[in-house]
Amino acid sequence: MSLGIFMLVLAYVLSQFYRAFLAVLSPVLGAELGAGPEDLSFASGLWFLTFAIMQLPVGWALDTIGPRKTAATLFVFGGAGGALVFAVATTPMHINIAMVLIGIGCSPVLMASYFIFARTYPAAVFATMAAFVIGVGSLGNIAGSAPMAWAVEAFGWRETMFGLALVSAAIAVAVWFSVNDPERVETDAKGSVFDLLKIPALWFIFPMMFVNYAPAAGLRGLWIGPYMSDIFGADAARIGTATLVMALAMVVGNFVYGPLDRIFGTRKWVIFVGNAIGVTACFALWSFDNSSIWTATFWFAAVGFCGGSFPVMIAHSKTFFPAHLTGRGVTLLNLFGIGGAGLMQVITGRIYAAKLSESGSPAVAYDTLFLFFGLLVCAGLAIYAFSQDRMD
Repeated sequence: MSLGIFMLVLAYVLSQFYRAFLAVLSPVLGAELGAGPEDLSFASGLWFLTFAIMQLPVGWALDTIGPRKTAATLFVFGGAGGALVFAVATTPMHINIAMVLIGIGCSPVLMASYFIFARTYPAAVFATMAAFVIGVGSLGNIAGSAPMAWAVEAFGWRETMFGLALVSAAIAVAVWFSVNDPERVETDAKGSVFDLLKIPALWFIFPMMFVNYAPAAGLRGLWIGPYMSDIFGADAARIGTATLVMALAMVVGNFVYGPLDRIFGTRKWVIFVGNAIGVTACFALWSFDNSSIWTATFWFAAVGFCGGSFPVMIAHSKTFFPAHLTGRGVTLLNLFGIGGAGLMQVITGRIYAAKLSESGSPAVAYDTLFLFFGLLVCAGLAIYAFSQDRMD
């Protein structure tokens, strides 16, 4: 691994952290800033939606400017700047602004590494390398669980965010000086994201891409924290433990998914079966009797493990891209994946508030969320079943 790829992976570790740390901060942000679960759901959704919208300009920038300048510039101003805004926040609106900035900063780092892999390495190993980056990057998911809870307890949440702003700035500078842009594809062919949208095979993949990451991202990024607090009376330490277990499952899931396409000779059915098991876990949470925090943690972990099909879906889709549109292609898929997760964060916040108001029971409101996530992925699988399987 080159130093440049290593620094991009470190930036992605922080990207994973920033999308997941709100669950641990939910008690303190509620107490100090008056930010309830619906407020934090909206803020988390803003991160994902901003990240998703940024994929279009990021795709253009990767193909025209290159990954080095694109990743370093956005990460220093958005990632470090957003963490700084978060550290001085005094209202839920400030949290929203911070999460938008952080979403902008994190938007290019994973796709920059994928762009380099697609241009530099053999196509057959793309899924394994892509999964490796997400697996290592998911250490940020782990850092956003129990370690974040410990840091907040030891130093305070504002001081911790100030430290993260400094770390983000340092990594952005290192990316600028260490990443080497791959050679540009010399071609007379012109194209844009609209040319990718004209490829029929992709339209059977887009819906699944839109929903496959939403349950894992939504539950780990936010809902597991309030759920453990409201249903089991868990404190920050126990929430940190539960989120740590789910985060570890997500790390393992990414590494397991990576080589499966080459082992079984199929990408489509690896994705299909894995997500079908994830649906089962969502339905298990829905029908769960809320009697055991450890049983609940197991099913959350199962959702996280099965939600690791993202890199295999990128690899499946990439086989249909023209070479000169690689940057736009991977970012278009990322738009669907992250955009779906972000939109579902906002929608689930509204569902939770409405169901809680109607029933007066947090347990009923959370069960509705789990049922929603399960049915959502079922709809994606129904369309994806008609997709064209393809290997490199």
